[in-house]
Parts: sequence; structure tokens; C-alpha cells
Amino acid sequence: MTLRTSRRVVVTMEAYQSLFACRRSGCALRQSAPKPLCAICNCNNDLQWIFVGVVNIWVCVQWRRNDIPVRPRVLLISLRSSKNRMAEQAYTVASDGENTGEEKSSSPFSEIAIGIDIGTSQCSVAVWSGSKVELLRNTRHQKLMKSYVTFKDEVPAGGVSNQLAHEYEMLSGAAIFNMKRLIGRVDTDPVVHSSKSLPFLVQTLDIGVRPFIAALVKNMWRSTTPEEVLAIFLVELKVLAEMQLKRPIRNVVLTVPVSFSRFQLTRIERVCAMAGLHVLRLMPEPTAVALLYAQQQQQNVHESMGSGSEKIALIFNMGAGFCDVAVTATAGGVSQIRSLAGSTLGGEDLLQNMMRHLLPDMDSYFSRHGIEEIREMGLLRVATQDAIHTLSTQPSVQIDVDLGNGRKIYKVLDRKEFEKVNRNVFEKCASLVNQSLHDAKIEVDDVNDVILVGGCSNIPIIRNMVMDICKKDLYSGMNPMEAAVRGAALEGAVASGVNDPFGSLDLLTIQTTPLSIGIRADGNSLVPIIPKNTTMPTRKDVIFTTVHDNQAEALIIIYEGNEKAVENNHLLGYFKIIGIPPAPKGIPEINVCMDIDASSALRVFAGVIMPGEQNPSTPFMEVRMPTVDDGHGWCAEALNRTYGSTLDLVTVQKKVQH
Repeated sequence: MTLRTSRRVVVTMEAYQSLFACRRSGCALRQSAPKPLCAICNCNNDLQWIFVGVVNIWVCVQWRRNDIPVRPRVLLISLRSSKNRMAEQAYTVASDGENTGEEKSSSPFSEIAIGIDIGTSQCSVAVWSGSKVELLRNTRHQKLMKSYVTFKDEVPAGGVSNQLAHEYEMLSGAAIFNMKRLIGRVDTDPVVHSSKSLPFLVQTLDIGVRPFIAALVKNMWRSTTPEEVLAIFLVELKVLAEMQLKRPIRNVVLTVPVSFSRFQLTRIERVCAMAGLHVLRLMPEPTAVALLYAQQQQQNVHESMGSGSEKIALIFNMGAGFCDVAVTATAGGVSQIRSLAGSTLGGEDLLQNMMRHLLPDMDSYFSRHGIEEIREMGLLRVATQDAIHTLSTQPSVQIDVDLGNGRKIYKVLDRKEFEKVNRNVFEKCASLVNQSLHDAKIEVDDVNDVILVGGCSNIPIIRNMVMDICKKDLYSGMNPMEAAVRGAALEGAVASGVNDPFGSLDLLTIQTTPLSIGIRADGNSLVPIIPKNTTMPTRKDVIFTTVHDNQAEALIIIYEGNEKAVENNHLLGYFKIIGIPPAPKGIPEINVCMDIDASSALRVFAGVIMPGEQNPSTPFMEVRMPTVDDGHGWCAEALNRTYGSTLDLVTVQKKVQH
């Protein structure tokens, strides 16, 4: 059986080696190329790099033809831990024909990594066990556990191990939740301000610093942070896994929202370190779902003995705190992410809109955040949340809640009214779907499967909206509440170097950058160097020049985001280039290069080369991002006040010569 390649790209060995060589004289980008082998016969005789399906493989002169055996050897990118880098590429070849049940795993790690999905409202943990993914249960036999921490006693307890007597206890002021939405955010962020309606203390100064978060413990406020709360979740999930697997747990693959900035991802890594976990990979949630989908399609090909043709899937993931959309192309166990789009829209927005609809003066009514106000806020929240859940299966619901102090709410709420109140949220969700299809350059008719996951996937209007846009029925091959954690567990097994004799782990995910990364130039604009939806790993550079005569220094300010104005994007860091040779403006060429490796680590290189010279005029600087501990807007404002436009740059319309 063969896979006929309609598209074929051949790269010589010399060209392959040049990918790892220095791009420009004096540049610090020097890597050694891994030694490749033929993906079919394991030799190294006159190799060439050939594009098959959605993946490139090495083939020798004997097999260099149009017909390549199906699933000959799948090139798996795993991660190797390093002291100086979070991870580096390691290439492992898995053969269909050579693996047997007696073959031992050649894992670079001693144990298989677990997969964890910390949702805004629920969390779960899974691991590759034998020949399948197994979700672990807590002592109450729950696979999905509440994402909250209670501070009633001296030792905080999370929803993994702690059982609340009643749901109202979670909303009494002693429980902290929804911290996934707040991690890495400052008090000027709209998401932080919307969290003031939560039944615990969230206070802001509106000056670009962290919000003050506290739980009510014995009529006193006990301060905490999103990092502490999430670390408690992870510690409890880690202990749960260690007790059931009867071994120490160190390595983890964690799912994250698409809209998370690199600063927020750094915070998540710190949280894992606090919990004693080493991050092998932070996977965008729809990417984890795409990996699970790729495995299912691969198994279907094996069972039907089919050709493994490429399938396009649209993945819509909406939970309590975030909405993510991805378009993926899958063939032969390889999942290539074509586009990613995400926002902070979620079930929490639907809930707060309905709470304000039922109690229009809610913000002023609960502004004191006293003990009674928190109790009343909790009562309203529980009643509204139950009503929304009921409307997913019934056309109407009756709300009857006594807030105390003579204030009662009685209302019959139907589904149409719920949809009207939240119309703005649903329209934004639809725009994310259309944006993702546009970015992937995919027509609706080309989509084979539509996958809905997350807690909000049960809301009828969301299901109908996605089906109407894609003009297809929904894919029913996976549990929408378990898909992300199962994909994370699969990635954990692949990253740990586990070999499955049945080929279930012959998987590869080709990821993309969800946000553009660039520098401030051309005035106050973000000039992307790595555009969004660029395949990783990648390396790109852009040439800039000075805006003043005899400008001796240049300020490189790195941002991440998709907005044109820099102040609307995430600040990652900055550094200065000094020693630019005296010259009229527009003459010095400042080469800014950005490199993202397979583990998504970002490095920025910059140096000056004068026209007509081969060697750089200044040594190339290398800086790993992010460098700013907090992505505060006031940091960029301080830089602007200090330097003004004296160190600005403008883009040169010139192609970089490699």
C-alpha cells in the first residue's frame, strides 16, 4: 500500500545543513544539524528531504520516487530537558515494521509525563497507560474536579481533594476560583475589572500593578495570588497521580488558552515549578484536541486499510473562561495547525451578563464587598448558573432567589431572552470561527469535520452557530469535556519517547504561533517579524534603519499581539544596541532576527551591518524573551518618556540576504 504524493518538495543535504548554519557573518545563530537517516530503510545513502502528505521525511536514492509506503517511519519531535533551555529538539524515529511487543521504550525520561488540563472551572489529569489514555479519578471517583481553593483552615484545600458540603459554601467568600483568567494580568485589564463581581475580594488601583485578591477567613481577609491558587491545584493533581500510578511524577504537559501571552505562559511555568513539576510542553487547548483527532484518524485508517488522505477539521473550544478556534490538517498521524484564534470570552461572560440582567444595579449593590454582600452575590451566582445549565436542555426556566434584606428575584427566563442578552458574546464567537478559516486560507466546503469541545459546547445557540457557519454536522468521536486532557496525555507520551507497538503514538503536531511577534518601529506601530500562524520552529528577520543622522543607539522593544498600535499588545522586553557607526539616517542596517524553537522558546538577535561590509559593525546581541517580569504598560510608557523618538527605527524594504 502506498501514499501517492501530489506535492513533492526535495531539499538537498547541503541545503538542510545550511538551515542550521549562521545566517549572516557574526550572527550568534549557530546550531548543529541532527544526523538524518532514511525514513524507510534507515540508511544514509544520498539522502534527500521529501514532502509527503503534511510532513517531510528523509529518503535515500533507492526510495526516491513518487510512491512512498504508507506510514514508513514517522518523524516525532520530542523534547529533551536542559538546564539552560526549557527544552531542545530531539528526533526519534519509530518504525511500523520493527516495533514489537518485546521492544523497550527508548525514553529520554525515566517515566511517562502526565497530561493536565486546568480549566477555569474544572481540572483533570490523564496519562498514557499501556495502549490508551487513562483519566485518573480522585477519591470521590470524579474525573473532572472543581478548580477552586478554600481557605477555611490553616492549610488551603483545593477541589481535587476537598469535598464541599454544599455548592453555596464555594461562594461564601472562603473559596477562590477563576484564577486562570487572572494570572499574569494587571489591574487595568478589563478581565480583572469584570472579576470584581466574584464572591471574594478583588481590588484594583488602576495603575498597572497586580490586583489584590483575598478570601474571607474567620471574618478577616486572607490575601492570595493566582499563582498560589493554581499551584495548589497542581500539587493535588500531582499527588493524585502519584498515588494511583505508584511512582513519583515530575514531567507534565499542560494545556493553555490560545490567547495567553508569553508572559502568562512564563507565569504558568513558575506555577508548575512551585508544584514540583517540570513542563515538557505548554499546549494550546485546541492543539491538544487536534492531536487526539489525529490519533483517531490514524486508527481509522489502520482499521479500514485506507490511504490516509488529508482531512481538514475546525476545532471550537469554549469553556468557562476562554474561547479558542483552530483549523488543522491531519494525515497519517500528523496534525498541522493551519490557524489559531482565541479570546477571553467564555461561560463566565454569559453568567455575568445574566446576573446583571436579573439585577441591573448589581455592580453598585455589591460594591462594598462586605460579608453580607458576598453571601448575596453567591446566592445570585448559583441561581443564575443553574438557570443557564437548565436552558441548555429546556426552553425556559424559573428563577426564584431570596437575596435577603427584603430583596427577592423572581423571573421566568426563556432561551430566546438568554440569547438576546448574550448576543454580543455569540457574535464575537462567530467572528473567531470566520477569522480562523480566513487565516488558514480554507473554504467552508473544504472542512471535513467540525469538533466542539469545552463546557459551553452544550449551549444550543453555540452548536447551531458553528454548524451554520461550517455547514456540517458536529463530530461525535470524542468527549467534549475530556478531549483536551487526553490530547495532553498523548503529547506527554510522545514527548517522553514512548514507543507503541501498534503505532498509536506515531504522532506529530506541527504548531503555529497564535500571536504576531515584532518590535516597535515606524512611529508607534508594531512591525511583525514573526507573523501570527507561522509554523514552529521558525526563524525570521527584518532589516531596520535609523531615523536620525549620526544616531549611535537603537532601542529594540519587543511586543506580542495582533494589534497595529503597540500599546494594545503585550510587552515582552527591550534592549539597546550601542555603538552604531556615525552615518546619515537610513544608512546603517540593523538586522533584528527572531528564533522560536520546537519548545516555543523565543530568542531575539540584533546587530548592525554597514552597507558594503561583510562583518557586523557591532557584535550581535542575543536576548531570550520575555525579559520583563511583569508586562506592565507603564514600563513602555517610562521608556517612551526617557528616550522619546531619539532611538527609534524604521523598516527597510529590503529582503535579507542569507
